Amino acid sequence: MTDTPLALIPDFDLTLRNTLALRAQSRSGIEITDAAQLPALFASGHPVRVLGGGSNVVLALHFDGITALLANKGRAIIDDGDDILVDAAAGESWHEVVSFTVEQGFGGLENLALIPGTIGAAPVQNIGAYGAELADTFDSLTAFDRHTGDTVQFDRAACHFAYRHSVFKEEPDRYVVTSVRLRLPKAWSPNLGFAGLSDLAEAAEITPRLVMDRVIALRQSKLPDWRVTPNAGSFFQNPIMSVEAAQPVLAEFPTAPNFPQADGRTKLSAGWLIEKAASRVFAWARSGSPNATPWSSSTTAAVSKPISGRWQNTSKPKYAVALAWTYTKSPFSSDPSVDLILSLSKDEVVAQSNARPRGSTSSP
Repeated sequence: MTDTPLALIPDFDLTLRNTLALRAQSRSGIEITDAAQLPALFASGHPVRVLGGGSNVVLALHFDGITALLANKGRAIIDDGDDILVDAAAGESWHEVVSFTVEQGFGGLENLALIPGTIGAAPVQNIGAYGAELADTFDSLTAFDRHTGDTVQFDRAACHFAYRHSVFKEEPDRYVVTSVRLRLPKAWSPNLGFAGLSDLAEAAEITPRLVMDRVIALRQSKLPDWRVTPNAGSFFQNPIMSVEAAQPVLAEFPTAPNFPQADGRTKLSAGWLIEKAASRVFAWARSGSPNATPWSSSTTAAVSKPISGRWQNTSKPKYAVALAWTYTKSPFSSDPSVDLILSLSKDEVVAQSNARPRGSTSSP
């Protein structure tokens, strides 16, 4: 990899580069259009924050360093026997890659349509929706190792994928994903097990386009377009716990959405829990999903903290469910693994946020 000189932009405004439209600025910024720019960037001696689509971050008002926007482009489809390989540069829009494959007649990504952000950020979160996740179709990726300056390869096993987790969360300041390869089977089988999709099984002809269009319609019914109403989708991860830990909730609320996991645990719906715990709190800013919070374009991270932490615990809980931020790093909490405690009882459902202000976030 040949180093490329940096062309830094001073006083780099980030307000329109994050889907929450939070007012934010970096001391300087740069668009990374070629991975060859990365060695010089990280050798500059300045703090560096890498930003993709800005859909998974809560930005502080000012970052005293360089914000690097990952904007390298390029995608290709390669025939590989029974499969199709999809290569994409990290700066490509995730949804555009999904649409690109569906337009070519290939299935496998349609359940993940309309997820905002770049494909380079997708492995970090192991993004997922409607019964599918990136790991299902992931083949490999290329990344820049900030510690060694080397270009490295990761196969699926090396990524340590789990629910909203990867090795890139285990070492969040080490790797910058530069390209991703996906593997799609030519013998496509639709994934219709999630609520809202199952009725498509009755269609005369099921195609990846049909499923993608339904997923898009479902997402649009739940979440506003962030370009019109700034938002960052779901704030909290769906909690996964042992059957024993989930039993008190399911005993009191038998209709609570729950999803058995391959490892024997149970996943509950964060949106359902929040709706039960804070329906009145969210009345001031309801979108179609109780797990999403819209903001105004004048909001800053300092303001969004009390907005997202408006829940108050008013009684001793009968039992509680802890929710973690969806974000790679929470700027509000010294312990990002537990940011909201939902305390449920039969007659009273309340919640408590333990979020506290912290510095800026760093996330793809």
